[in-house]
Amino acid sequence: MSKYLLRRVGTSLLTVFGIVVVVFFIVRVLPGDAAAVRAGPYANQELIDRIADKYGLNDPILVQFADYMSGVAQGDLGVSIRTNQGVTGELLDRLPASLELAVYSVVLATLVGVSLGVLAAYRQATWVDRFARIFAVVGSAMALFWLGLLLTFFLAFQWKWFPGPVDRLAIGSEDPRTFTGFYTIDGFLSGRPEIAWEAFRYLALPVITLAFVLAAPILKMVRSAMIEALDSDFVRTAKAMGVPRRQILFVDGFRNALIPVTTTIGIVFGFMIGGNILVEFLFSWPGIGRYAFDAITTRDLEALQGFVVFVGVMYVVLNMAIDIAYALIDPRIRLGSGTAK
Repeated sequence: MSKYLLRRVGTSLLTVFGIVVVVFFIVRVLPGDAAAVRAGPYANQELIDRIADKYGLNDPILVQFADYMSGVAQGDLGVSIRTNQGVTGELLDRLPASLELAVYSVVLATLVGVSLGVLAAYRQATWVDRFARIFAVVGSAMALFWLGLLLTFFLAFQWKWFPGPVDRLAIGSEDPRTFTGFYTIDGFLSGRPEIAWEAFRYLALPVITLAFVLAAPILKMVRSAMIEALDSDFVRTAKAMGVPRRQILFVDGFRNALIPVTTTIGIVFGFMIGGNILVEFLFSWPGIGRYAFDAITTRDLEALQGFVVFVGVMYVVLNMAIDIAYALIDPRIRLGSGTAK
């Protein structure tokens, strides 16, 4: 197991290095003068030259790369042009909001996708299977932004079931004391359950929007993997031996379908970490996706570059966690082809 972990850690470090290299050089080849962007639209040439000297923008590209790599190794992703604050600190401040949104969305999507997928595989060619396939097609085809607008219009403005998209809490509400960064949990931990309930209400619409779309790939993968598992020889043998249907379905069938299902859930969660920019903008959610959107609209290249590197590192860590989960689910994976007998 230790050799397996060392291989995965080494591969992950190489991947992170590749991400940093690619992001650094892509930003440097983009059109425009980085010093001029920092100085603003009304700056004179003298100010632009001073800024270029201050940030080392006139240094050779390899010197700039070495300085940037040194900063990344120390957790320094640069300084935002827009806010004049450290990008790392701003991303870490906003990360709990994005993680809260991502965790609840993936949990809800997993519950819906796994439940419908298992039922569709068990009840093939019935109305349950047809409903699950229609749900998967609609969820795959639905645009997140359009679905969010529809839900906001009907559920928030027309029927008043949920509050409008303004933030994590109502305007004027005091944030709970920070323990986990999740307001739905911190509200209870700080002895203010009304804040936790308010946070749930403001979280509901973006979570429903994301979960509806995210459940589709999970459903399709669970259904496909379960059908394959239930058609296998060992399941037919278990049926012939009189093993209870529930055990065949949830123990023999679902357990053998866990690896592709785990892969899909991991991919979905990775997408949630950096891919929910439009949803965070639509619901005024103060996460790292909204931070990236603001960086794009204001041409804040330092912040955007830091966001891409930050999300890339998180995605690599997530993939490593999925690999470890594979090894726990199926010990044959960590043995490797060279030692497995």
